[in-house]
Amino acid sequence: MKVLVTGAAGFIGAHCVRRLLLDGHEVIGLDNFNDYYAPALKEDRVRWVCREAGDFPLRRLDLGDAAGIADLFASQRPDVVVHLAAQAGVRHSLSHPQDYVQSNLAGFLNILEGCRQHPVQHLVYASSSSVYGANQHTPYSVQDNVDHPLSLYAASKKANELMAHSYSHLFGIPATGLRFFTVYGPWGRPDMSPIQFAQAIVEGRPLRLFNHGRHRRDFTYIDDIIEGLVRLLAQPPRPDPHWDRERPRAESSMAPWRLYNIGGHRPIALTDYIDTLERHLGRKAQQELLPLQPGDVLDTYADVSELQRDTGFQPQVSLEEGLARFVSWFCHYYRIGSPDAAALSSAAMAGDLPHEVMRNECPGKLVPTTKLRQG
Repeated sequence: MKVLVTGAAGFIGAHCVRRLLLDGHEVIGLDNFNDYYAPALKEDRVRWVCREAGDFPLRRLDLGDAAGIADLFASQRPDVVVHLAAQAGVRHSLSHPQDYVQSNLAGFLNILEGCRQHPVQHLVYASSSSVYGANQHTPYSVQDNVDHPLSLYAASKKANELMAHSYSHLFGIPATGLRFFTVYGPWGRPDMSPIQFAQAIVEGRPLRLFNHGRHRRDFTYIDDIIEGLVRLLAQPPRPDPHWDRERPRAESSMAPWRLYNIGGHRPIALTDYIDTLERHLGRKAQQELLPLQPGDVLDTYADVSELQRDTGFQPQVSLEEGLARFVSWFCHYYRIGSPDAAALSSAAMAGDLPHEVMRNECPGKLVPTTKLRQG
């Protein structure tokens, strides 16, 4: 199967590409390598994938480049699209709203148009647990109302679900949206809590804990996320014959369109998460307790019963095991334990490490099809 993976140098994207290559699929990657966080980390992910699973063509292309996206679909004709590229981050959306319009709305429209003009067997795209917003019913079910987002990021992901449904209804594009829950693991994003917390603990800086540390999150290890995604790839949705216009179900449709949660199905108190991270790092954390931030939700907790029913998916990796794997990678990648560990860690976060300090040296195949756009 020929699979186009957008966001291929991102956290979830790189793990997805690796798994697909190891499973024998042909993969075309797309990423714009923007500077939302250090591009060097994205380049290192690509080297890691190539070393683990072999070379693959990776196009440097921005989602907002409509002509470039159209040309990519016309020239490559993928069987399946896994759309993971997006502008991430709830807090970033408060200060840079235009980034979300450009990437998450206009960019997603370009992907939908590519699937329309060059029909695919299945479009799988990333949504987010953020869409549940002000919903206080737990566990979060795909049948819950999600009409009250708390951030522009969440609103953009809800919009993606609606846009995908319209194209599925109008043009018969089989489309599946995946609401990811607090993904963590090796090669994670430096703006997310695992790396931020681990770096602060190593450097002796206080952890900034919003809502006074009283959050609970459904932490989901990256391998479980990829397992659920891969199981769905070969199961494009069909119109639901039982869908009732009088009592519509939110997760299915008369169109070939579905929504699923992918999560660990076990909310974990942030304090327990920090305790586990401290134990694996062998260091105690200082804590700075702060008020709840705009756009944040109190708890996340995934109901994954629909995914279990349709694919047999069951989360496998416990927080204890997942953080042990993460810390092993973190200490290796950022050279934690060496005399200059703190300086190296800070430099790596900023993308300032020289390449001779980086580890994975597989060259990959970076195909510059368009000028890189920053932002």
